[in-house]
Amino acid sequence: MKLALTLFSALGIGLGLGLGLGGTVSAQEAKNVKVRWFGHACFQIETPSGKKIVFDPHNIPAYGMVKPEADLVLISHEHDDHTQTVGIAKFKESKPKVLRGLKPAPGIGRLDWNAIDEKWEGYRVRTFGTYHDEVDGTKRGKNSMFIVDIDGLVICHCGDLGHEFTEKQIKQIGPIDVLLVPVGGIYTINGRTAVDVADSLKPKQFVLPMHYGIPESSEIQTAEEFLDVMAENKKPVKKMQDKSELVVPIGGKPDGYSVVLLGWKKE
Repeated sequence: MKLALTLFSALGIGLGLGLGLGGTVSAQEAKNVKVRWFGHACFQIETPSGKKIVFDPHNIPAYGMVKPEADLVLISHEHDDHTQTVGIAKFKESKPKVLRGLKPAPGIGRLDWNAIDEKWEGYRVRTFGTYHDEVDGTKRGKNSMFIVDIDGLVICHCGDLGHEFTEKQIKQIGPIDVLLVPVGGIYTINGRTAVDVADSLKPKQFVLPMHYGIPESSEIQTAEEFLDVMAENKKPVKKMQDKSELVVPIGGKPDGYSVVLLGWKKE
């Protein structure tokens, strides 16, 4: 059975139907991708085949200690709040594959981008090298974005992105459907710059903010600047802090992206 949902009706009821928020689509449960947020920059992607991909696991008590399961772990850079495989459920027993966006380089403590472009379980996984700051890494080093293509649905996790993109970089990154972008400033781009990054990449379906301050941990800025600027720019903004999961349809073709603010589960 085919169910047609407009973007705005989907914003209200999409998760309840298991269709996500992705505009007018023909709904096929088997062709959905589930995106779950575990706080900070940690997301779990569940593919239609049930495989689970985790980005940037942390072990931060403020978010609770719910641990995602993983078949594949992707680590954007080597800072402690993005590398905690101890934050993966049954990590030693399940032995997921781990791909790191940076690798050792000549010189003490130096790291360089780890160029990855490979197939895993039939899905394409690649990196795109960026910097952790706006001055070519001289403050905080390098960072890698992970771009994962799941049956044609492209998800881009920005890691600790510290700058905007050139036109050349935008072309190299290519089309994406879902953008996971830091917005908290201080250690990454701030909310206003994150809006500019989203507008430059033009994701087809969703933008999900991450890496921002929360009441339990307020070292960095909250997501409010990002959300306010998005609203000023007439982008649909949905706060869903009572939910940690977004269901994204493969093949969804909304008229522009919408912004979703997820919550996270505690114990």
